[in-house]
Amino acid sequence: MYQALKASRSEFVPIRNLNYHVRVWGEPDLARAPLVLVHGWMDVAASWQFMVDALEQERWIVAPDWRGFGLTRATGPAPDSYWFPDYLADLDALLDHYAPDQAVDLVGHSMGGNVVMVYAGARPQRIRRLVNLEGFGMPATRPAQAPGRCAQWMDEVKALHRGEQALKAYDSPDAVARRLMKTNPRLAQDKADWLARQWAAPNAQGQWEILGDAAHKVVSAYLYRVDEALEMHRRITAPVLSVTASDDSLSQWWKGRFTLAEHHERLRAVPHLDNAVVNDAGHMLHHDQPRVLAQIIEDFLARPDLD
Repeated sequence: MYQALKASRSEFVPIRNLNYHVRVWGEPDLARAPLVLVHGWMDVAASWQFMVDALEQERWIVAPDWRGFGLTRATGPAPDSYWFPDYLADLDALLDHYAPDQAVDLVGHSMGGNVVMVYAGARPQRIRRLVNLEGFGMPATRPAQAPGRCAQWMDEVKALHRGEQALKAYDSPDAVARRLMKTNPRLAQDKADWLARQWAAPNAQGQWEILGDAAHKVVSAYLYRVDEALEMHRRITAPVLSVTASDDSLSQWWKGRFTLAEHHERLRAVPHLDNAVVNDAGHMLHHDQPRVLAQIIEDFLARPDLD
C-alpha cells in the first residue's frame, strides 16, 4: 500500500451549521498564507496526498472536505439537495478562519475548480494566485430548459427520499480499490488501496460506503448561465493557471454538447491567464501525474513576474 511521505492532521471547524473536516499539512506560517486545495465532486481532501508528497517546498497546506463529502457533517438535518453558492460561502468562511488577513494561493480540481473560479471573481482580493485543474463549467443552457429542470429536480428529490439514489456499498476496501481503478485505469494498485480507505468507510453492517451524501446526485434546480460565469471570470484579478489533462474528459462526458475548445474560449475572459497540459493523464491528473503537476503548480506560484 502507498505510504504517505508527509503526514497530515485532521481539524474540525464549525462553519454554517456544519462541522467542517479540514486536512492540514505543515504548520501555520505568519509570513505566508496557506496553500488551499479544494477537491472535486465525489472526492475527499485526502485525494491530494500524492501531489502534496511531490511538492518540493514546505508549505502550510489546508484542504477541506466539502459539505456532504468525507468527514464534513451537518450539525442538523442533512439536506436533500446541494446548492452551488453554498460552496462559495463555505470557502469564504474557511478562509476567514485560516487566513483572515492574507490573500491565499488557491487550487481547485473539477467541481472545486469551478468553485474557485467563481469565488475569485466575487472575492478577488482574497486570492494571490489561482490554479484551476480541469474545472470546466457546464454546457450552455437556454431559458426554455428551466421548467423541465425544476420538474427534474423535484422528481429526483422524491426519488432520494424513496431511497432510489443511494450510493453503492462495497464488500471490502479491496472492492473499493478495484472500483477506483476501473474508473481510472492509470491509478496504481498501491495508491488505489490507500485511497479506498480515505474515500470509503465501513458501516454498521460491515460494508464499505462511499463518504459522499447521495443527495449530491440530485440535479440542480437552476440552469448554468454562461454569461454569469464569464462575468465572474472578468472580475478575477489574480494570475490564473488553467491546467488540463492530455485526455479530453469533456468529449467523454458531453459527447459534443460542450467541448474543450469552448472551455478555452470562455477562459479568454480571464484577465491574467496561463495554460498548461499534463501529458499521459486523465481527469484525475493529481493521481496520474502528481510529480509533474506539483512542479507545474510550484513554478507558477513562484513566478516573480506575476507579482
